[in-house]
Amino acid sequence: MSTTGTPGRDAAWLATALDEARAGLAEGGIPIGAALYGADGALLGRGRNRRVQDGDPSMHAETAAFRAAGRQRSYRGTTMVTTLSPCWYCSGLVRQFGISRVVIGEAGTFRGGHDWLARHGVEIVLLDDADCLDLMRGFVRGNPALWNEDIGEG
Repeated sequence: MSTTGTPGRDAAWLATALDEARAGLAEGGIPIGAALYGADGALLGRGRNRRVQDGDPSMHAETAAFRAAGRQRSYRGTTMVTTLSPCWYCSGLVRQFGISRVVIGEAGTFRGGHDWLARHGVEIVLLDDADCLDLMRGFVRGNPALWNEDIGEG
């Protein structure tokens, strides 16, 4: 697992995902955001967890960003940026489509499948971002039942 990368670029990309997370919270949803960037650094798609808003248990932030990116010739060289460590569902998406790199805002609230991804050749950059951590911890404290439902423990 890497803790390096391109710090300025990764932080800027995380800001896009964090904007999505905050928008999701404002809509009454779970504050997790994501963005998918191309090998050239272009934003391909962005999204937020919309499980609550859409009544769709498969609409995770990474899934929303991936869908917003549309069909790509290849996902090799792309970077998925997410405010929270990706769950097994989203980790599977990364592996299935060959996304090369995952930038994670925080993994203290929830440790998903990023170690597994790293073992399978995906570059992992864990930023330990205080804003991401504060946002999720506040949400979990205020919405424990919804949080447990989201992570499959409800």
